[in-house]
Amino acid sequence: MKANYIEDIQQWTDGFTFHADVTVRFSETDMYGHLNNTKVFAYFEYARIEYLKSLNRMEKWIDPQGDTIPIVADLQCDFVKQVFFDEKLSIFVKANSIGKSSVDLHYMAKNERNEIVFTGRGAVVQIGRKTGKPMPWSEEEQKVFMENS
Repeated sequence: MKANYIEDIQQWTDGFTFHADVTVRFSETDMYGHLNNTKVFAYFEYARIEYLKSLNRMEKWIDPQGDTIPIVADLQCDFVKQVFFDEKLSIFVKANSIGKSSVDLHYMAKNERNEIVFTGRGAVVQIGRKTGKPMPWSEEEQKVFMENS
C-alpha cells in the first residue's frame, strides 16, 4: 500500500469498527464491468452519513433551524484492487484526527474475500449555516469523535 495517510497498514486496519455495506450495481460499472472510479465517492458519502448517524451527529445538521452544517473540504481515494459488478463491499469509516472544527475521516473498502480494494481519506469541516465560516466542535462532539477514532 502506498497511500501517504497510512503508516502501519495493520494498525490502521485494526482501528476500524464501523462499516456500511454496498453492492456494486450494474449502472456503477464501466463498459469493462469495473466499478467506475467516480462511484467510490458516493460509497464514501453513504458510509460517512451512516457513520455520523451512528454517532448522533446528523440530527443537528439536518435541522433547518440548526446553526451549523458539515462540508467535505477534501476527499481522496487510492485504488488497490479491481472491483466488479455485483460485488458486495464493506465500506469502513473512522475518525482519524480531530481539529478545532474539522475531522479527518479515513475509509477502507473490503470485498467478500476480506481484501482491501480501495482506501481513502477526507476532511469534514463544520461551518456556520449563515456565515459559511468554520464553527468549533463542542467538547461533547470532540469526545464522541475521539472515542470513535
